[in-house]
Amino acid sequence: MHPTSADRLALDRAAAHRAVDWAFDYLARTQAAAPGAPTPPVRARTQPGELFNALPAAAPEAPEPWDAAFDDLDRLILPGITHWQHPMFFAYFPANVTGPSIVGEILSAGLGVQGMLWQTSPACTELETRVLDWLGTLLDLPAPFLSPSRTGGGVIQGTASEATLVALLAARARARARGIADSAMTLYTSTQAHSSVVKAAMIAGLASSPDDRARLRLIETDAQFRMDPAALDSALARDLAQGLAPISLTATVGTTGTTAIDPIPELARIARAHAPELWIHVDAAHAGVAAICPEFRPWLAGLEHADSLCVNPHKWLLTNFDCDCFWTRDRASLLAALSVTPEYLRNAASDAGAVIDYRDWQIPLGRRFRALKLWLVLRTFGARALRDYIREHVRLAEVFESLVASDDRFEIVTPRTMNLVCFRLRGDDAKSKALMDRLNDAGEMFLTHTVLPGPDRTPILTLRLAIGAVGVTEGHVRRAWDLIRAAV
Repeated sequence: MHPTSADRLALDRAAAHRAVDWAFDYLARTQAAAPGAPTPPVRARTQPGELFNALPAAAPEAPEPWDAAFDDLDRLILPGITHWQHPMFFAYFPANVTGPSIVGEILSAGLGVQGMLWQTSPACTELETRVLDWLGTLLDLPAPFLSPSRTGGGVIQGTASEATLVALLAARARARARGIADSAMTLYTSTQAHSSVVKAAMIAGLASSPDDRARLRLIETDAQFRMDPAALDSALARDLAQGLAPISLTATVGTTGTTAIDPIPELARIARAHAPELWIHVDAAHAGVAAICPEFRPWLAGLEHADSLCVNPHKWLLTNFDCDCFWTRDRASLLAALSVTPEYLRNAASDAGAVIDYRDWQIPLGRRFRALKLWLVLRTFGARALRDYIREHVRLAEVFESLVASDDRFEIVTPRTMNLVCFRLRGDDAKSKALMDRLNDAGEMFLTHTVLPGPDRTPILTLRLAIGAVGVTEGHVRRAWDLIRAAV
């Protein structure tokens, strides 16, 4: 049956309705699960290779009915799903999904837009520019980061890892324009920064392996796991004395391990004093969206000194993956790093410089119409509801932190900054690891761990409970604490 035949379209339309109903039914029963209610294990219990071996070794030669596919969705796929949307999912960081973002994805898929150029669908580009200005204004970003500046602006990347790489490539382009050889370039971030910084250095050819420190400096942190300004100062001075050229500093607002907030104003002052043209990128992937609340905007203090910033609505702002918002004040360096214009992409609007071609702001050429889902989330929830959502999660983290602090068997490893609580059982690491395994194996909740340097720099295993699920309530948080205490 031809893909465009009336009969085929009718079958597919019915399947699409069924898929939407299935997805929303899944969210309804998952996100709204009551504390203590019997549900499938939050973390999938399948064994390695279990689904792979249950699937046929070859694709079907003849068409199969939609009923068979949906049967296998329930029978084979769902048991292998870890339920990120469950309110007892406290692992890693959240990955929010809501109705408006799903609708946006459906519309994007249906339109089938390839938004590499303004010309390939003007609405795809211009909606993205406007929506990034909307969110940037809600975050109170400095004016040079918004599109009316004409020198900066925002773009949707896939992930914060892509944003980190793009920022590094722009930093390298800026340095090359000043005649700096790649062999002299040095990069700086903290020991608690996301691994994407190291990976970006590898991709850019500025590190040969994850352990190559010839030009990549991982700066030590203070007692609260924030980048230490004095250590950065020493590293910069040492490298400059050896004839090296610092080109990039990546600071973090909300580190992966502990949600530590690097002191951007002081780091920027030190960096600019040593290397005025150094590119400062702020990775606020998880925490940055909280700055839509005025009381949390101090987390982004010092942003006026930065060259780029990224935040992830797909973590904590009700927008499904993938949606990383990246802003820069220096689009010229970005374009110098990423712009390639073969003849088959040339057109009058682009040649005149009258439009933005987002293909030049990212690694791949092709791009989806991702702005639709963020636009619908912002429109159908409104800023007030989004602020309330963030505030409630921070309050729930305060509740959990107070519960942990009330039990002498546990200790808070580092002061809470936002919606993540880092804690452990007193004693050796094995006790905390065994506790986590018992909780996760039982299936009612899921949390993860990290390893942090202790007071004497000896590594200590730390449990992380991240609050951010769409349906989480105080009842779920107190239920999690009851399970933790009972499992000791």
